[in-house]
Amino acid sequence: MLRIHGIARSRAFRCIWAAEEAGLAYEVVPVGFGPGLKAAMAAINPNGKIPALEDGGLLLFESLAINLHIAGKAGAPLMPVGDDAARTLQWTLWAATEAEPAAMQWAYNTYIRAPELRDAAQGAAGAEALAARLAVLEAHLAAGGPWLLGQDFTIADCNLAGVLYGAWANGFDLAPCPTVKAWLDAALSRPAALAARRQREG
Repeated sequence: MLRIHGIARSRAFRCIWAAEEAGLAYEVVPVGFGPGLKAAMAAINPNGKIPALEDGGLLLFESLAINLHIAGKAGAPLMPVGDDAARTLQWTLWAATEAEPAAMQWAYNTYIRAPELRDAAQGAAGAEALAARLAVLEAHLAAGGPWLLGQDFTIADCNLAGVLYGAWANGFDLAPCPTVKAWLDAALSRPAALAARRQREG
């Protein structure tokens, strides 16, 4: 059984969603944020952060790497082969390096930090940067789709939609990117996503 260390109101949400999509048995080992986090996670993740995964003797950290492992256990179509395996890695890394930094800059200065700690200029810069990335995604999805790699939902969709969940759930303006909005709506309404969202939102 997969053991996901973390809480659903963290990046562990992505891993819970991936496990649901894969149809694999899992348990969530509840480790939340706070002063004891580093000590609680030291034996599992040397970075002292959540999430982390135990799969037998394998220990993994980094939520998107965990998801690639989970998808690999499930196989196709969740984890494609051939050229689509490379495209899955491409979009997963794009989620981490292009989409997430901008999304988090906006999020920290819009709804995560206490109001007195928010920087409106930083929030606006994050929103502008995220909008530029979403324009790239809009063009890609509009040219193909309905999913990132075509007709099949893959872990690439789970990973990128998981990264964008906070923006989607907290009112980021998706009106300029209707195809992205439709893709996010569809991804986050899948039965596996709803099961993960119930843990996060409930």
